[in-house]
Amino acid sequence: MHIREATLADFDQIWPFFHEIVAAGETYAYPRDTIREQAIKSWMETPRKTFVAEENGQILGSYYIKTNQPGGGDHVCNCGYMVSSAARGLGLATTMCEHSQQVAKSLGYQAMQFNFVASSNEGAVRLWTKLGFETVGRLPKAFLHPSRGYVDALVMYKWF
Repeated sequence: MHIREATLADFDQIWPFFHEIVAAGETYAYPRDTIREQAIKSWMETPRKTFVAEENGQILGSYYIKTNQPGGGDHVCNCGYMVSSAARGLGLATTMCEHSQQVAKSLGYQAMQFNFVASSNEGAVRLWTKLGFETVGRLPKAFLHPSRGYVDALVMYKWF
């Protein structure tokens, strides 16, 4: 598995799993009908950097890193991660999160914050906790899950 900085051309391989994850509506607060152009802007252009995890030229996952808040909060970054359904369960999210923390430190960030983790995304909550993130806030019924209804959204944080 190799992680490298993404290029815009990589979005051709990111889009299928981005679209699948967002259309499912179970983990991200993107509109479920997000179109490709909106996805490119939010995943590739707005973040400070975007990375892909690939094997044999096939992109299996991606993450972005961006400043969470400007000014007095610019020492804290935010990341988002997506893994292709074909690559789930292989430890890719762990690898990408560990990689993102090293990138964050190299970019001068002092902490990482996940602003809106659906509490129903139990695998992510368990993984982020295992990797040292604390749940520092709970937003009651802030996320509308397509089958579970309103669930809490968590704010998770790690000081480096």
